[in-house]
Amino acid sequence: MSLYWEIQITAWSVSALYWFFMAFLESEFLWSIGISDFILDVWIGIGITHAYKSIAYHFAWLQLGLKQLSFRILFAVLVLAALYLFLIMSKLYFVRWIFMPNFDTSFNAFLLGMGLQIFVTGIRIMAIWVLAFHLYHYAKREINGIKENARLSIAIKEAQLNNLNNQLNPHFFFNALNNIKFMVSHQPQSARRAIDLLADVLRNAMHKNTSQWIELSEEIQLVSDYLELESLRFEERLESHLDVDTSLLKLKVMPLCIQVLVENAIKHGIEKKKQKGFIEVKVSRVDGFVSICVKNSGELISPFSNVGIGLQNLNERLTLQYNGKASFVLKALNDSTVLAHILIPIV
Repeated sequence: MSLYWEIQITAWSVSALYWFFMAFLESEFLWSIGISDFILDVWIGIGITHAYKSIAYHFAWLQLGLKQLSFRILFAVLVLAALYLFLIMSKLYFVRWIFMPNFDTSFNAFLLGMGLQIFVTGIRIMAIWVLAFHLYHYAKREINGIKENARLSIAIKEAQLNNLNNQLNPHFFFNALNNIKFMVSHQPQSARRAIDLLADVLRNAMHKNTSQWIELSEEIQLVSDYLELESLRFEERLESHLDVDTSLLKLKVMPLCIQVLVENAIKHGIEKKKQKGFIEVKVSRVDGFVSICVKNSGELISPFSNVGIGLQNLNERLTLQYNGKASFVLKALNDSTVLAHILIPIV
C-alpha cells in the first residue's frame, strides 16, 4: 500500500472514530447506527478527497503558481464542502430512517436542523486536507529540485574535472610540447601561436566554465582554440571546419557541451586513423531548438551505453539541465563517419 493510501485510510478512520466516540457519549446511541456511520464516514471522506486528487492531477494543478492555484483551492474547498454536506446529510438521514422505526422527520427539516453545522465542518476538514495535499507536493517538488540541482552541480564538476584531466593528459601534453619544440627552430611563428593556444586551453580547463551556463560564443572559442592546437599536432592528418549560426552566439548553453564531443572525436576517431581525417562542427537553429552536430572520421564500435565517462556525464547534464527536453544521439554513418548530435531547447 502506498503512503498516500495509508494516510487516507488512517486519517479518515481516526476522524470517523472521533465522531463515533462523540455519538457514543449521547444517551440514545445505537450500535447499528454508530457502526454504519463510521464505515460510511470513512468511505465518503476518502471518496471526496480522492476525486479532488484525480482532478488536480488531470488538470496539472500541482504545476501552477501560488496566485493561479489559490483561486482554484478556494473554489475547490467550497465545492468539496457542499458535496460533503450533501453526502453526510444523506448518510445520516437514511441510516436513521433504516435503523430507527419511529424516525419520521423529513429530509428538508433534517437538513435545516444540521446542515449549517455539517457545512462548516466540511469547509474546515476539506480546507485542511487540500492545503496539506498541496503543501506535501510543494515540499516534494522542492526536495526533488534540490536533488536535481545537486546532481547537476556534481555532473558539472565531473565534466570540468574530466576536461582538466584530458588537457593535462601526459600523452596530449607531451605531443603538444614536442610539436612546439620542433616548431621553435623551424616555424617560430607557429610555435608562439601553439604556446598561446596551449595556455588558453589549460587556462580554460582550470579556471573557466564554473557556472551552469555560458554563452555559445565562449564555447565556440574554446573549441576553435582546441582544434587549432590539435591541427598543429596532427598537421595534414586533421582537417577541421566550424559552421555556426552567428545569431545564436549570445545564446546560453552548458559549458563543455561541444568541447566534450570534439575531444571524443579526436581521441576515438582521429588518433586511431593513420590517414587523413576530418572533424566538422555545425551549430544551427532547427524548429525552436539548437542543433549541435559533430561529425568525424572513425568507426563507432561500442554501443552508446558503453561510451566513456565524458559522454555519459554530458548526457546526464543535458537531461538534468534541460528537464528532459534535450536529446543526445551518437551513431555511425555509412561512410566511416561518426555523428554526435545534440538538440537543446532555446532558452
